[in-house]
Amino acid sequence: MGNARLLVVEDDVDIANMLKIYFTGLQYAVDVANRGQDALEKTRQVLPHLIVLDIMLPDIDGYEVCRTLRTNTRTSHIPVIFLTQKDERSDKLQGLELGADDYITKPFDIEELKLRVQGAIRRAERESLTDPRSGLPAGRLIEEQLRRIIREKDWALLDLRVNNFEAFKDVYGFVAGDDVMRFAAMLIGEVVDELGTPNDFIGHAGGDNFIIITTNEAAPLIRQKVKERFAEEVQSHYNFIDRQQGFIQSPKAEGGVEKVGFMTFSAGIVSPDVHSFADIREITELAAEARRQDAATASTA
Repeated sequence: MGNARLLVVEDDVDIANMLKIYFTGLQYAVDVANRGQDALEKTRQVLPHLIVLDIMLPDIDGYEVCRTLRTNTRTSHIPVIFLTQKDERSDKLQGLELGADDYITKPFDIEELKLRVQGAIRRAERESLTDPRSGLPAGRLIEEQLRRIIREKDWALLDLRVNNFEAFKDVYGFVAGDDVMRFAAMLIGEVVDELGTPNDFIGHAGGDNFIIITTNEAAPLIRQKVKERFAEEVQSHYNFIDRQQGFIQSPKAEGGVEKVGFMTFSAGIVSPDVHSFADIREITELAAEARRQDAATASTA
């Protein structure tokens, strides 16, 4: 549960600070928004694993924040726990109808809130809704998107994988590897925000594999920008000596070490304009093959 990202949306500064201090002490990464629009902007920039959302806010209320999150492809999966002074049954029903995952009334027991937060995040991970490292939609949510687009036109799917990731983990460890996955997810989100549309979908298919569903027009631009930015910015995850020499010394299974280059992204694109798909398995297989061809081209360049 450590390192999960929480967004606390609360206009009472004392409560917001208390929750930030408490959950930070439990090893959560906590951000705070005092207004509804700020919450939506922060969520767009960095996806939290869960949102603790006050209903009474100074600009738009928590119901409107939740409604906006649920109608956006990129944020519809994020668990939301309403935090409010209201204790009317109708208010609770309204929140649950909007897709809130839980509801707790002020004054609240901080230990109870902790258990509800932990439970909601565990459910999302257990049901293959989100990846525990990136917070991005995973298994079942990705499959739902594939079933949706196979009936539609004017879309493109990008299959992205981090090259040399396993060698990086062997040298720098699992914690550093998780940091790279979070960095990759954040970078992809920034590029899609810049070049894509609000309805584009980003998923973490597992391990070092991501997918983006966007428009035909935006897909090549997104692929180019993601690859360029990642190749440049991922170098900050290496130490000074490795950056200077331009490679790492990775242990070989049979003994000894080998030189391995820095991590890069390979990316393949498929769309119904170029391919025909009988089922979602063909989408993922053709996208993976396009991605492998991209990786092979880069290795021979």
